[in-house]
Amino acid sequence: MNTTGGTARQQPPTSRGNTTADLYKAHLSSGRGRLGEMFGGHVESSSYGSRVRTEDGRSFLNCGGYGVFLAGACHPRVVAAVERQIRTHPLSTRLLLDPGAGRAAAALARVAPEGLNRVHFCGSGAEAVEAALKLARCHGHRRIVATEGGFHGKTFGALSATGKELYRAPFVPLLPDTAHVPFGDAEALARELGPDGSDAVVVVEPVQGEAGVVIPPPGYLRAVAALCAERGAFFVLDEVMTGLGRLGHWWGADREGVVPDVLLVGKALSGGVIPVAAAVATERAFAPFDRDPFIHTSTFAAAPVAMAAAASAVEVIEDEQLVQRARTLGTALLSHIAHAVAEHCPHLVREVRGEGLLIGVEFHDAGLAGEFLLELLHRDVIVNHSLNAHAVVRLTPPAVLTDTEAQELTEAVRQSARTLGERFPHRPDSTNPPTGGR
Repeated sequence: MNTTGGTARQQPPTSRGNTTADLYKAHLSSGRGRLGEMFGGHVESSSYGSRVRTEDGRSFLNCGGYGVFLAGACHPRVVAAVERQIRTHPLSTRLLLDPGAGRAAAALARVAPEGLNRVHFCGSGAEAVEAALKLARCHGHRRIVATEGGFHGKTFGALSATGKELYRAPFVPLLPDTAHVPFGDAEALARELGPDGSDAVVVVEPVQGEAGVVIPPPGYLRAVAALCAERGAFFVLDEVMTGLGRLGHWWGADREGVVPDVLLVGKALSGGVIPVAAAVATERAFAPFDRDPFIHTSTFAAAPVAMAAAASAVEVIEDEQLVQRARTLGTALLSHIAHAVAEHCPHLVREVRGEGLLIGVEFHDAGLAGEFLLELLHRDVIVNHSLNAHAVVRLTPPAVLTDTEAQELTEAVRQSARTLGERFPHRPDSTNPPTGGR
């Protein structure tokens, strides 16, 4: 009750219960709360390595997390580095120089493709996209050419480049002069750029993650890089999902020997501990940020605590040879998953595909993908659906997955595929999606 004589303030609705889902529905997204209930109402309480534990005592194998956990959760070296930073100097003045930022930038430049040695740190992949688009504009590249199905985030500029109308439509008009061409089609890109592409910035992924693990034909990235060089376009390679070893290579760029003007990195850069991302650029591309260090800043960018995580994450990936582990483990898992599907439910699945530890199982419709996701969850395995391709279940296992955990994952996939095959002995008609299930 207001006793100051002013108008009483309208009180927001309160939760009807004390569960986490109730609190979500009362104070966060009610839709997200309902979705959590649909997935069993599990509430995360702790995580370590490849496992996530819930309040009810269950232990899940985490092959989701949108690709963040390449080094697993709470890696002891990353946690130790972050704890030291928290106890001494977690945030900076933003006026004096911070040694952690220098060390993290040097670590990232050391493992980046040759020629990418300038770094702008930020808090998320979408922010990294915004930084790259601003750099492009500073050089006169105002026309955005991205790909159909591509995902680059949901902030305003990043959403303009994202090739999914579902997320774009509520916020139009977005940035003007934006076009989307088919992914993997260099000829379509050439037509869109035209003879003179000097006003354009091209934004692509090496492998489309949220589009359902779409792998382009060999030579595609080389063709994109060559077109940008030939026609004067600014080349941004979004490796937020794929970079730092997820594909079994340090970078998707390394697979075809290309060097973009700006490479975007995030997710695994966090070490699974602190959110952090970056735009890594050539000297020429980065020049506008050199001339004016305040032209693009944010309060928490390059925070010392995040820099401790980033530097440590790069060192862990190097020292524990997680890039090589992602390649060998990914090859084995892809084979086992494809075999399980072929044995138990081939009539329900369109394709199993992947590169390194980025694996997609594409069903004939989204309902089947949802059933498969729920079956895996029932068997204590967490995976993700693909935001831009709802019929694709995406697995992003950590590279620290043990051989025993890899067998656990394979067995869960096999049992889930068998259950779906028995539940749906015939491929459902697309006009009558599957019903029932768990």
